[in-house]
Amino acid sequence: MARHLITSALPYINGIKHLGNMVGSMLPADVYSRYLRQRGHDVLYICATDEHGTPAELAAKEQGLPVDAFCAQAHDAQKAVYDGFALAFDYFGRSSSPQNVEITQHFARKLHENGFIEERAIRQVYSPTDGRFLPDRYVEGTCPHCGYDKARGDQCENCTRVLDPTDLINPRSAISGSTDLEVRETKHLFLLQSKLQREVMEWVARHDGVWPHLASSIAHKWLTEGLHDRAITRDLDWGVPVPADTWPELAAEGKVFYVWFDAPIEYLGSTKEWSDQDPENRDWKSWWYDVDTDVRYTQFMAKDNVPFHTVMFPATELGIREPWKKVDFVKAFNWLTYYGGKFSTSQKRGVFTDQALEILPADYWRYFLIANAPESDDSSFTWEHFTATVNKDLADTLGNFVNRVLSFSKKRFGEEVPAGAEAGEAETKLGEEIARLLAEYEEHMEALQFRKAAAALRALWSAGNSYLEEKAPWLEIKTDKDAAALTLRTAMNLIHLYAVVSQPFIPTTAKTMREAFALKDDTAAWVTADEAKSLASVPAGTPFTVPPVLFAKLTDEDLAAYKERFGGEAA
Repeated sequence: MARHLITSALPYINGIKHLGNMVGSMLPADVYSRYLRQRGHDVLYICATDEHGTPAELAAKEQGLPVDAFCAQAHDAQKAVYDGFALAFDYFGRSSSPQNVEITQHFARKLHENGFIEERAIRQVYSPTDGRFLPDRYVEGTCPHCGYDKARGDQCENCTRVLDPTDLINPRSAISGSTDLEVRETKHLFLLQSKLQREVMEWVARHDGVWPHLASSIAHKWLTEGLHDRAITRDLDWGVPVPADTWPELAAEGKVFYVWFDAPIEYLGSTKEWSDQDPENRDWKSWWYDVDTDVRYTQFMAKDNVPFHTVMFPATELGIREPWKKVDFVKAFNWLTYYGGKFSTSQKRGVFTDQALEILPADYWRYFLIANAPESDDSSFTWEHFTATVNKDLADTLGNFVNRVLSFSKKRFGEEVPAGAEAGEAETKLGEEIARLLAEYEEHMEALQFRKAAAALRALWSAGNSYLEEKAPWLEIKTDKDAAALTLRTAMNLIHLYAVVSQPFIPTTAKTMREAFALKDDTAAWVTADEAKSLASVPAGTPFTVPPVLFAKLTDEDLAAYKERFGGEAA
């Protein structure tokens, strides 16, 4: 059985992420990891904060903190939110770690040895006032296209045009505000991607028909346009230093590697961080080095990250000429929009993950987001859709089923699972249906089709309701108490089955459902087809309790309050 290495695109350190970030990488990776663990696979789920680059320095400056202190605080704040969402990382690291510095510098040295990195002189904006060269984002000014007066040197956030710092009208330093700027010559390191184009094309082609269309099409588009040699160093105070033993002049000038060179390497760095915590029992290289036939590597990301993971980082790995593990499957997502418009961290448009947890527990969000994951195309978050989904699927279909079965059984039969009659035709029919739906659910999860998996899970819940309505134990008990007891016992076994198979989607609720039954030896990780057919894992006589309401039904007043706080349409 293959081991499963899973990574999700690193969330950038600058600020708490919105729901679109959550559903575009980390949450589906967590759902898949949980599922694989339950099916008995050896899984390692790795993620980290992406901490280098200009925005981190600017955010630290804005808060009046040293950049390392800012990143440490921001990392802890993000991790707290992900804990709140019950993301079960095996390790959540930091790209500023010593381990990432070590591996990034090793990769750079090997690329240099193999002829894929060279020094080049370029012309760059210099600020005499600040005494330093300014990276693109450290230059601000007026956009020549739309007149926006806070455009950055790499892109205008207002009109989204890509810019060069020299395009800006009245440019100024983002550090000091000085307009005394010059253009001077300086040297940087370039990764010679053009020399690796053929190898990358051949590697991507081997995954045609394997990766989802979204990932493959983006990779082929970039390759068709041609890979260009790319600067991989910047003039920043914060980043992985250029190693002095290989480039002494650039190291003396304080050059650091560009964030998009070192960030993907942090997948390895974070694994080494995990390994270094328990080196006697963990071997990070056993997951990454010379393991193509032993480890299946799946990456999760939104579509804007696809080029870096399917073209640029593979070019780096190929150029190293060492057997580092490359991704087997890229699960790419489209955008989750807010009423059809973009979520925006900078403009605080949409719902952010910390705010979501202030409103409702994580399972509400986990289920809704995965059930509406933007897989084949963009999907839109609206409060109307959210409340309708919560009420129909979670409160009515699942929560109400659990509550009325357990409450009615306690009222009429006491606090133990009733015995009643032997299973009959209706129970046999139900077991066959549950086994069929469970197989469908498993098929979609194995294929990483999350919306379809959510639909199959919802169908499993609905099957229980259909059975309950058909048997109507509240009527049966008037004429045949044993028949009513059979119905309730079968329904309680469904509740336990739901607890087991719903765990990847709604782990906290699943735990509550499972703990409702005082089974002496409840170690089942999953449900087999035979177990689904028999529905007998919770025998008669098992003590049970009625848990609190699993999912509160959302009211019109709730909907109005959400829309008032966050806005009911895209800005």
